[in-house]
Amino acid sequence: MFSGTGASDTGSSDADAAGTNASGIDASGLTGDLWAALGGAPSLLERVGYGTGGGLPAAVPVMALGRATTAVCALAAAELAAVRSGPPVSVRGLVPASVPAVRVTDGAVATAFTSERHLLIDGRPGATFAPLSRFWPTADGWIRTHANYPHHRARLLTALGLRDRDDTDALVAEVARRLAATPGEQSEQAVYAADGLAVAVRTASAWAAGEPGRAAAARPVVERRAVGTAPARSRALPPAALPAEGVRVLDLTRVIAGPVATRTLGLLGADVLRIDSPRLPELWDAQADTGFGKRSTALDLAVRADRAVFEELLGSADVVVTGYRPGALDRYGLSAEALLERRPGLIVAQLSAWGFDGPWAGRRGFDSLVQAATGIALLQADAEGRPGALPGQFLDHGTGYLIAAGVLRALTERLGPDGAGRLLRFALATTAARLLGLPADPVPAAERPDHSGRLAETDSPMGRLRYALPPIRYDGSPTTWSRPPSRPAADAPRWQP
Repeated sequence: MFSGTGASDTGSSDADAAGTNASGIDASGLTGDLWAALGGAPSLLERVGYGTGGGLPAAVPVMALGRATTAVCALAAAELAAVRSGPPVSVRGLVPASVPAVRVTDGAVATAFTSERHLLIDGRPGATFAPLSRFWPTADGWIRTHANYPHHRARLLTALGLRDRDDTDALVAEVARRLAATPGEQSEQAVYAADGLAVAVRTASAWAAGEPGRAAAARPVVERRAVGTAPARSRALPPAALPAEGVRVLDLTRVIAGPVATRTLGLLGADVLRIDSPRLPELWDAQADTGFGKRSTALDLAVRADRAVFEELLGSADVVVTGYRPGALDRYGLSAEALLERRPGLIVAQLSAWGFDGPWAGRRGFDSLVQAATGIALLQADAEGRPGALPGQFLDHGTGYLIAAGVLRALTERLGPDGAGRLLRFALATTAARLLGLPADPVPAAERPDHSGRLAETDSPMGRLRYALPPIRYDGSPTTWSRPPSRPAADAPRWQP
């Protein structure tokens, strides 16, 4: 493992030691529900223990979501570790006692789910939201925009009929005037028509009553199915010390949720290769936060030579994780169906903001926009009624750990006799619907977590990094990643030997 300092590589902090199996901490039953959705054996849930140690307060039970998604991810890792740690064993024949015990603590979850806020790059805090990514008053309420990426900023300004300028304060004032004069949904439609990102802030009831909200609530939080009946051409996975050791993962994701999933697979031993378009590079600070445990390269799939390289990589891949809106990759022959046809036995995990059907399926989206649309932002409003946000990007991080759990369980299932491929689908809006349907958290966050014992530092090609340690803990699990982030697109497009 790379050299890290600041937090132990030997175990949890003192805060994590408190409250193991605290009574009622998973009273929502969400861990069991998610584990069932992933196809896990109910008997393995007894291997999960919980601890307190500080949480994050919110108007909705975010810590319940964080605990549950972390728990099922760690349990899926422990299950696969048990299967791969010795002589071949049937998953059905796996006895709970043979699966390493899992430990989930509120403090570790709270730190990991706000990892981007703890990031330091050579002492500089990582960037979070750009000046044009915020809530704005409208003629009839509020709207939330997202303009962190330069191309999204340009499209927002185009939709509003504004030119970009260096004077940020003046530009913010101009955007505010345009949006204040127009109803929120009208601006939302105009910005999306220009391929930008903006969502009118809605109440939870308005969202639930509308067609996009009904579509999100109707979907399972984990969509999963086996694909193909012929023997797979997947590579054999021999016994290994880490559950995902030797697994080859193509990472076609951006921002937080997808990269958190693949970062977690990298933690657990996978060879993760992130691929970006050279025309749409990732933001530097986002790469510094979510690039741990993986390598980064660039391929332009519209260029024949780069496409040939991608196809060669795909030919020996075990997993492909995509995080683009539905249909965006189809023109490159990268729909789930096309991938599984070319590579039987492949595991394909797809992430979208709004889901894979319904009127918003083709829209771009981010955690902050989903919070605005689903009513979470108004539930988090301040005393003056200004919309607010969750204490972290909980939809992103929670969905990310759920994706990783889905991939790990699919790897376990693929070791069975059929060897079939798997298609997994996840959506931020569906995670939000599940969060909004949870009962109040029985363990309210009475104290702020102490993050100091859950942060570490390391040198990297991007500079000296302070970063949040992973929350995935089971007996024998790694406590940090084997490699720091690469610079964006700095690695060769090939698998590790």
